Formats: sequence, structure tokens, C-alpha cells
Amino acid sequence: MSIQISEQLSPTLPEVWHQSFSIGSVGLKSRFCLAPLAGYTNVAFRTAIRGAGGVGLCTTDLVNARAVVEQIRKTLELLATNDDDKPLSVQLFGSKPDEMAQAAKWVQDYGADLIDINMGCPVRKVVKTGGGSAMMCDTSGSTVEMIKRIVDAVSIPVTVKMRLGWDATQITAPEFAHQFEQVGVQAITIHGRTREQGFSGTVDLEGIRQVVQAVDRIPVIGNGDVRTIEDAQRMIEVTGCQAIAIGRGALANPWIFRQLDNWVRTGDPGPRGSYEERIHFMMDHLYRLVAWRGEYGACLQFRKIATWYAKALRTGKHIQQLLVMLSSVGQLEAIAKQLLQQGPPEGWVEWDAGDANIPVPKGPIAHW
Repeated sequence: MSIQISEQLSPTLPEVWHQSFSIGSVGLKSRFCLAPLAGYTNVAFRTAIRGAGGVGLCTTDLVNARAVVEQIRKTLELLATNDDDKPLSVQLFGSKPDEMAQAAKWVQDYGADLIDINMGCPVRKVVKTGGGSAMMCDTSGSTVEMIKRIVDAVSIPVTVKMRLGWDATQITAPEFAHQFEQVGVQAITIHGRTREQGFSGTVDLEGIRQVVQAVDRIPVIGNGDVRTIEDAQRMIEVTGCQAIAIGRGALANPWIFRQLDNWVRTGDPGPRGSYEERIHFMMDHLYRLVAWRGEYGACLQFRKIATWYAKALRTGKHIQQLLVMLSSVGQLEAIAKQLLQQGPPEGWVEWDAGDANIPVPKGPIAHW
């Protein structure tokens, strides 16, 4: 019952939240954005989320700048998009200024609306190259110089997504945010954890607030642990952020952007997806994967996310096993037909799905 009450909070928001929102020259329909999630925020999921409504901006999976310059096929597949996938931000990672600037130019010519620079990824294979969170450790000024190179290389807005710092002893995000604004960055997205934390603990809203206070004009987008209306209101009230980026929360509840946008506009978030809507969303997601990767590739991709749907719909172990071994579109259509005929299991409510398990590495990054 407490969850339902929290979703009915009346918005007590700063006046700016009722005004139009843009990042540089790019106007957005809402202040709620789909954050990049490695392996998940491909064109199929992004456009499915857009179809659910309420999202202002979607960002690609993180993309290796060197691979863009070298035109590596698998990397270019991550950049797949279509006319429904607008506005779109492409997130680049790397540590070499020439490669980053060249990749940014290519991405602009490719049709991206914004370029986001990844300074937050904590994964070793990214950090060991000097990219991602490793950039938070720079004290020489080379990171700021590289960001300026990228800004100067393109005409579309450049944003930066980062964590608070490398660890609790090196909280560098506020100073970086201040310097990035000076060299032309148009927005900062800040995940309220350090690299050392990984995904452990809770997001540090005070740390995000310090980043907000470090800039003069550009918007700061808060990120981390927003899964409910209550989470969003707390993020806004404590940090003063001008927008919110949501990743894992959108996997559990694809309608969260619609709910949050409705809440800001009217005070009433409206419902999460019903049992039937969730089944139709699942099918739509697969159809979009097929359009992107073909049936075989789509089924392989779907297996990675099948457990989310099984948990959200409470399908039971037998159907869950079928989903995680999906081999054809027809097989999922038959499962969906069966689930629709059966109706929701006894006691199912839309709130169940918000707690669907979204696996992430456990504990501090040092223990991964």
C-alpha cells in the first residue's frame, strides 16, 4: 500500500519544471530521459519506450570512438536508428582527443541530435583504456581540453555523463562540471555514485546538488535510483536538478516516463502498464528487435531480457524457461496468446512489475 500512496504525491516542483526544456538548440518534449545502458538501449528498446510515451530524449548504448573511426561493423550496429528515434543522443567513450573529435564529426554527419561523452562507466575494460570513470581522475587539464576539442569539432550540442568521482576521496564532478560549462558543454548528467561504489549503496543526492550548484546556466540531469514518483520528487527537491535520466527503472516500468511527465503536467501520474499492455509491449519489443537484427538475432537479444518480462508478468517457471530459450517470433506469439487468454495470475497488480529484478554487478567495483 505504501508504494501506491507514494505514486500519488502532488508535485511541489520549482517553476522551471513547468517550462519548456531544451539542451542547447535541441528542444525536448519532457524533462525525463532514457539513460544509456550497455547492452540494452538499442534502437528496438528506445523506440518501444518512445511508443509508451513521455520520454524527452533517448541515448544509445556507449560507443567506442576508435571503433567509429575505424568503422567496425559491430559498433556501427549499435548506432542503428530510424525516423521514429528522435531526438537521439549518441554516447561516445574514449581517451584520445583526435579519435573522439573524429568520431563526434562522423556521428553528427550520421544524423545524431546530440553527442554525450561517457565519463561514468565503471567497467574495467573501459576504464583501463583511460575512458569512462578513469577520466574523473585527471588533474592535468587534459580531460577538459579533450572535451573542448569535441565541442569545437561539431555544431550539435555536446553533453557529458559522469559519476561523482573515482571514490569518496576524489569527488571531482563539481569542478569538472564548472570547467565543462566554460568550454561549451550544453548539459551535464550526473550519476550520484562514485566509480568505486559501482551500483552499491544508495545514490548521493547531496553530491548531485553540489554539481547543480557548480554551474551557472546549463541544465544538470540527475541520475540514479529513480523508480517511482516519490524517487523523482526527492531527486528534484534535494538536488535542484533540471531533468532526470532513468535507466534500470525504465526496464522494470517502461511507462515511467509517461507517468512522470503526466505528474509534472497535471499532478496525476496515471497508471503503470496493465497486464495486457505489458504483454503487448513485450511483443512490440520483439518485433522491433526483428526489424533491427532479423529473427534469429532478435531471439538471441530477447533472451537477455526475457526474465524481466517473466517476473513482471509472473508467468511461472515453465514459461520463463521458454522465454529465455526463445527461438522464433511464432513461439512468443503463442505464449502471448496463452497469457492473454489466461489473464493475470491471482493477486497480480501493476505494482508487482515495478520490482522486477534488474541484475547489476553486486557490491563495490573493486569486488566485481
